[in-house]
Amino acid sequence: MLRCIIIDDETPMRKSLESMLKTSCPNIKLIAEADGVGNGVEVIKKYQPDLVFLDIKMGDGTGFDLLKQFDPVDFKVIFITAFDQYAVKAFRFSALDYLLKPVDVDDLVEAVNRTESLFVNELNTQLDALRENLRTGDGSGKKIILRTLDSIHLISTHDIFYCESDGSYTTFYLLNGNKIQVSTRLKEYDDLLSEFGFFRVHKSYLINLTHISRFDKSEGGYIVLTNDSKVPVSSRKRDRILELFNMMGGEGA
Repeated sequence: MLRCIIIDDETPMRKSLESMLKTSCPNIKLIAEADGVGNGVEVIKKYQPDLVFLDIKMGDGTGFDLLKQFDPVDFKVIFITAFDQYAVKAFRFSALDYLLKPVDVDDLVEAVNRTESLFVNELNTQLDALRENLRTGDGSGKKIILRTLDSIHLISTHDIFYCESDGSYTTFYLLNGNKIQVSTRLKEYDDLLSEFGFFRVHKSYLINLTHISRFDKSEGGYIVLTNDSKVPVSSRKRDRILELFNMMGGEGA
């Protein structure tokens, strides 16, 4: 049973979330509520919750202002936000759970279930990534959280050569020669990274365009990266790759 607090400056939002928790999340016990940063800090210190549902933007400050009062953060957090798509991307990069207003009950249940398996000490790394990602407008400065069975990795997108699919797993190949395999499908990273300089050249491969060396048109076509890795290009992506090379002034073979 997780003891939780809701911190949101909209009374209807708090009441709606309370109702959904009662009917759909029997593993959650609501112990207190607050409507801002100031009294939010007070109730957290008083009740020592396991989980906080935390609004991002409130009348007397932000959820981040509240979290700054705790070093380290020793409770789990699910953010509540009405932010735009750019901010949502930052949450996804940081692997943090968030609920979009108005909250959907199925999204709530999924977020709670994921949060139950989260270790609190991971959260501070994720929060650091989120703060940086919210400040960063381009992909080169983005930090992405990759979680394996026994570790949590904070990786700069610039340090990724390419990603390779293996069924429901994805392997990241990094500049330092390391490989990290996570239990998430490649499509999710394609959706996340495509607007930040990554391109799906094949159903099994997502590459970082920054690290392209050349496009070899032989043997059906493949990309050579700056570490000499060869990545196949599907026939339906060849024309788009050639367009990208023309735009970048790249070399084809």
